[in-house]
Amino acid sequence: MNKSKAEPIEEHELVERLKKGQEWAYNVLVTRYQDRLLKIAYGITLDMEESREVVQDVFVSAFKHIHGFRREAGLWGWLKKITINACLNWKRKWKRRFKWHHTSLGPENDHLLYGVEKNRSTPESILGEKEFEGNLIKAIHKLPEKNRLVFVLSAIEGLSYEEIAQTLKIRKGTVSSRLFHARKQILAYVDVLNG
Repeated sequence: MNKSKAEPIEEHELVERLKKGQEWAYNVLVTRYQDRLLKIAYGITLDMEESREVVQDVFVSAFKHIHGFRREAGLWGWLKKITINACLNWKRKWKRRFKWHHTSLGPENDHLLYGVEKNRSTPESILGEKEFEGNLIKAIHKLPEKNRLVFVLSAIEGLSYEEIAQTLKIRKGTVSSRLFHARKQILAYVDVLNG
């Protein structure tokens, strides 16, 4: 029996349906979490095509390993952890091959870092926001990898220091320090650009 599209499905039921291999449950999983996982992946890889592939692999892996899912972590937490690990593995692989690079973010991808566009009323405000966002994106690109990862998880994903520490297997104090340095570097770089 399929749920109608109008009826939301509870997480525990979704997990049970996934364990039974029901394809429509997989589609619900993708629809529910794809955009959020893509934001995380893109914040780490800075490459849209690779981020899409990573997230696609995450869903395949989650579907394949759903029987190992532990409820206390929550489905979102579990998927997020798989995504972060997949992105870090992707970066290690490409670094070993000397092919890893930062792809510049274009205006067409701004929504991935900032979510839904804000209401904009005047051409001046549009120009000002675009210029600020462009400078912010450039500053994020300049961050050392460790600081950028912590910044993305905090500022874009909204994780607490404790959640970031658990996810990255580092101390809470290390999270705080890296985030402090990331913010300081971003502010300094944006100030230079705004001259």
